[in-house]
Amino acid sequence: MARIAGIDLPNEKRTDIGLTVIYGIGRSNVIEVLKKANVEGSKRIKDLSEDEVNRIQKAIEGIVVEGDLRRVIGQNVKRLEDIGTYRGLRHRKGLPVRGQNTRHNARTRKGKKKTVGTVRKEVVAKTGGAK
Repeated sequence: MARIAGIDLPNEKRTDIGLTVIYGIGRSNVIEVLKKANVEGSKRIKDLSEDEVNRIQKAIEGIVVEGDLRRVIGQNVKRLEDIGTYRGLRHRKGLPVRGQNTRHNARTRKGKKKTVGTVRKEVVAKTGGAK
């Protein structure tokens, strides 16, 4: 099992798919990394030699991945919250940040439904009139 950037890569997957397990490396980055490392993407991860794994590691060193990337993203969000931008307030409240509708959707961001108040018909007795 190959270990790159502190992550164990799945043995049975192709190299170009298996590298996307690393946080911060997507399909477009994989192409660049494999080209720089001079490794075939169609090769299975279990079939990679130690030399190829080392070349991939060196190619990934130039990209911010895993814990460092998570830290950078967290700092960016914290900065937005600290300076009081609209986006920062949306982050703080746990609402969608990029202008999405929240009346019926956004359950992923807002969480489970919480009913506020009750919905019921007016009681005729309240108005004092009879039907």
